[in-house]
Amino acid sequence: MIKTLSELKKSGWKSRSVKEEMRENLVKLLKNGEPLFTAIKGYDDTVIPQLQTAILSRHNFILLGLRGQAKTRIARLCVELLDEYMPVIEGSEINDDPYKPLSKFGKDILEEKGENTPIAWVHRSERFTEKLATPDVSVADLIGDADPIKAANMKLAYSDERVIHYGLIPRAHRGIFVINELPDLQARIQVSLFNILQEGDIQIRGFKVRLPLDIQFIFTANPEDYTNRGSIVTPLKDRIDSQILTHYPKTIELGKEITLQESEISDDQRNNITVSDLLLTMIEKIAFEARESDLVDKKSGVSARLTIAALENLYSTAERRMLMNGESNTSARITDIFGTIQAITGKIELVYEGELEGVNNVAGTLIGKALRSLFTTYFPDPMKLKKSKKPNPYISVVTWFNDGNMADLSGSATNKVYEKTLNSIQGLEKLIKDLKPDVKGNEKLLLMEFLLFGLVEYSQLSKHASGSGFKINDTLSGMLNAGSDEDSGGYYESAEG
Repeated sequence: MIKTLSELKKSGWKSRSVKEEMRENLVKLLKNGEPLFTAIKGYDDTVIPQLQTAILSRHNFILLGLRGQAKTRIARLCVELLDEYMPVIEGSEINDDPYKPLSKFGKDILEEKGENTPIAWVHRSERFTEKLATPDVSVADLIGDADPIKAANMKLAYSDERVIHYGLIPRAHRGIFVINELPDLQARIQVSLFNILQEGDIQIRGFKVRLPLDIQFIFTANPEDYTNRGSIVTPLKDRIDSQILTHYPKTIELGKEITLQESEISDDQRNNITVSDLLLTMIEKIAFEARESDLVDKKSGVSARLTIAALENLYSTAERRMLMNGESNTSARITDIFGTIQAITGKIELVYEGELEGVNNVAGTLIGKALRSLFTTYFPDPMKLKKSKKPNPYISVVTWFNDGNMADLSGSATNKVYEKTLNSIQGLEKLIKDLKPDVKGNEKLLLMEFLLFGLVEYSQLSKHASGSGFKINDTLSGMLNAGSDEDSGGYYESAEG
């Protein structure tokens, strides 16, 4: 390991700016066809090319997008484009370049020790600094200020450069500095960034010192804040070289990939609980429905964290039932989807009409729309069957309920009770065999349950909340049960209820 300036020079190491360093490393990756930002999915043809262009152009850039669009993750992954290790003058607070130090400390050491100047090596993970923009951030936090305690301890005058306490930005010299939620930074603080972005230097209050810093700046912001609220001062906006727009997953399949990658599911849960692709698709569909809903604030967005938290809740809902029933394994059910409501309600911002409806009711509505939308990808559309002369395959099941029968789909039912309840519904098992002959076992039971909930959404049957699950019956009974005391503890209870 190189330990002195003399050894560093003999090694042939050359000094270069952080933007040039990132550019050269990106060029190598592109030439070799090596993957970049593999942890980010869905941006291969949109965000990633723009990001690469910005880096090749040596630009400071801003990632503009709604919440939960991986803006911070992208910023952090830019560290991969830095060299693994970087030499600095040992003991320097601001990563002084051994060939051209900026601080008084670095210059003094170089003058005193010359070729024997001690060298330390900084890993690229330590060359990343991130700051969340909050109203209480000060210029001193970002740039620096005189430190009276340091002046007193070292018995120095305030005019001495050695009493400077460097802020976050000088300490990020020769690295990447990220400011998240830039519009939340007060205008007077944003002004302090002008010189850094344009001239590449800072001036610390009270000192005749110029530090030509070498920093790759990355900013993130919500487009609603950035374009409409006007919280980024115009001169600062003008100094940010590239603007990159992020977005939500454009397909259900891509959304599932992201959710499965990001969710934290324990090995015990994965080994003991089976989650069908139908349920994975339904979770993603809930998010898609939320982003299109007139009850949800589209400007706020619906974070990808909704589906991640919902999948974790789905596993945990099934796990809780399994543990309480003393079973060693189970399969997630349609009723378990309603156990994800607590994940949905915390991730959506409602418009006025949605607030009147109540957040729990809105979450239930989104689940219902997702069910209805997916139903016709598995089974014939009940609405089209009404208009056609073809025989209705659902008639035997609907007739069974019309005869006064009821199915209690309890969320806490054991595997045996769950299977017995579904098999007791006349014509249901035969219907699944006819429509989905290749489906067996737990997947068949799930489709039987899914068909019942789908018929509810198409007003062929009705349901009302009962304890930890639902009771399915005919539409007339559903009308009579509407508003009963039994409903008050159900999943559709409003937030004010």
